[in-house]
Amino acid sequence: MILGIISDSHDDMASIAWAVDLFNARGASHVIHAGDIISPFTFEVFRELVCPFTGIFGNNDGDKLLLREKSGGTIHKQPYIMTLQGKKIVILHEPDLVAALGESGDFDIVIYGHTHRPDVRKMTNVLVVNPGKLARLNKGKATLALLDMDSMEAEIITLP
Repeated sequence: MILGIISDSHDDMASIAWAVDLFNARGASHVIHAGDIISPFTFEVFRELVCPFTGIFGNNDGDKLLLREKSGGTIHKQPYIMTLQGKKIVILHEPDLVAALGESGDFDIVIYGHTHRPDVRKMTNVLVVNPGKLARLNKGKATLALLDMDSMEAEIITLP
């Protein structure tokens, strides 16, 4: 199972479309967004995903009620806990609790965003993934992550 992971898309519709196309082409079974989607109109593009979508609210997300409605109820308050392929996942936006959640032994995967910097590392038996920022704003590259849930190996991909 391939898990697509994005964060901080900040209304960059071209980057969102590129990510959706990549996830569909690579056969992602699920996509997780770790916050800062920003506007409800982005779901005009996210609807093109051929797999389920789960997201959380970030610190910059605007109209949360309309975001939740346009997402079909798939955006949640953080931290959000879910299980996929027998792996317990916690999703949050800000990095403040990443170390504590990683060291807790309660999760297999900790996903976060906010920093705009990719981060893939193991903490004991926990995989920590920050896909970086999907939006092409300010400095730095636009990135996303693909996680092979069978091997528990994550790959950071830079948008062209």
